[in-house]
Amino acid sequence: MLSPQPPVVLYEYGHITNEVAPGATLISKPGFNYLERLCLCTDHDESSFLRIKRYNGQRAIQVRNYVGVLQLPTGEQLEILPKTGKGGGADTEASPQEEARQSLLHMLGHLKQFRHIESSETSVQRNKMPLLEVFIRQFLKSVNQLIKRGLRSEYVQREDNLRFMKGKLLTSQQLKHNLVNKHRFYVQYEEYFPDRPANRLIHAALARVADYTRVNSSQKLCRELSFAFDGIPLSRNHRQDFAAVRIDRGMDYYQQPLAWAKLILEGFSPLSMQGDNKALSLLFPMEAVFEAYVGSILSRQLPAGYHLEEQVQSESLVTFNQSNWFRLKPDQVIYQGKDIALVMDTKWKLIDTSKNNGSDKFGLSQSDFYQMFAYGHKYLEGRGDLMLIYPAWEKFKEPIKVPFEFGDDLRLWVVPFSVANGVDPNKRLKVIGIPKAEELFGLRA
Repeated sequence: MLSPQPPVVLYEYGHITNEVAPGATLISKPGFNYLERLCLCTDHDESSFLRIKRYNGQRAIQVRNYVGVLQLPTGEQLEILPKTGKGGGADTEASPQEEARQSLLHMLGHLKQFRHIESSETSVQRNKMPLLEVFIRQFLKSVNQLIKRGLRSEYVQREDNLRFMKGKLLTSQQLKHNLVNKHRFYVQYEEYFPDRPANRLIHAALARVADYTRVNSSQKLCRELSFAFDGIPLSRNHRQDFAAVRIDRGMDYYQQPLAWAKLILEGFSPLSMQGDNKALSLLFPMEAVFEAYVGSILSRQLPAGYHLEEQVQSESLVTFNQSNWFRLKPDQVIYQGKDIALVMDTKWKLIDTSKNNGSDKFGLSQSDFYQMFAYGHKYLEGRGDLMLIYPAWEKFKEPIKVPFEFGDDLRLWVVPFSVANGVDPNKRLKVIGIPKAEELFGLRA
């Protein structure tokens, strides 16, 4: 395997070429050809991670809505950061890339599977680690904690022709194999052994990251941790072993290293990367990351008597032949008791408040408004407040001052939510001038 190279950094929806082009990210021709083959062998739809297009008159590949790390068989490493970092504007001394990287790690810490991610770790900030090294470092830390608490074994059923009696004698096999060898016993027994799917998967993930890390301390720790798995084979069928994983009572401490192992061995890529030159993909869909982050922050800020629920789907767009069709699922709904106080939806799009005219419309999407209109009539019975939450960036720092009115006392507010690292959680959502939101979340400075 080729040794990994320093990462090539780009942002969501950036372009990759193998020839110099203004505004595009340059990679080697073999690396470009590999990505191009992935595009050509993948069914193209709106969820595809990569797409081929023309850019400045050249053939290019555009990355889309996933962020994270993609390691190519050539040794090149693509680090894809959130598009909010492209414009800068954060009130910190960090570069836009560093700020975007830290913000992403902070948001990932609010995903259910990765709440253990430490974006504020001093060494991460001081060394300005690439994302891949951050992921590897924290996987190794989770495995280290696992080993300190002890690898769990399980009873494995075995059959063997032994010199002593153990377990249950298999009569038919005994007659077949030991009719002459009276001193042997063909038996079936259970052995308490650490060769279980969870341990095989973590061992396989350790072997995988050992090939990729370039940090001496991580290489050393990886070798030390591997000794604890001596005698445990590597997982040869990841999907089968993940399906067979059983977290027994008292094994909750396995959750974190297993979550990392799944990401390392299978990735979160929407592309199929099977084959001899399988690339390591540690990729996250930004829409899901942003939605989880907003819900996690806001749920902690509500006053007594209110609670937030995510992905509510109690209403449908239509009823047909006494069946509900087309479930309506707003990202967040805030309840006061059983009554709905506010319906919210998150959109990972960049709004530009300088484009305040009839043609640009701030960059807002008509389809998003149709969606909110349906939410308002089905969940609020056509009266009340709706809120669309977009990421804050240099061209959208304050809420749009007046609501979009659907009529019949149904209002839609468009507000920014800061994803910059180090911002006070109570000041991430800007809702000044929005009565219902001010009541729920308090005034924002």
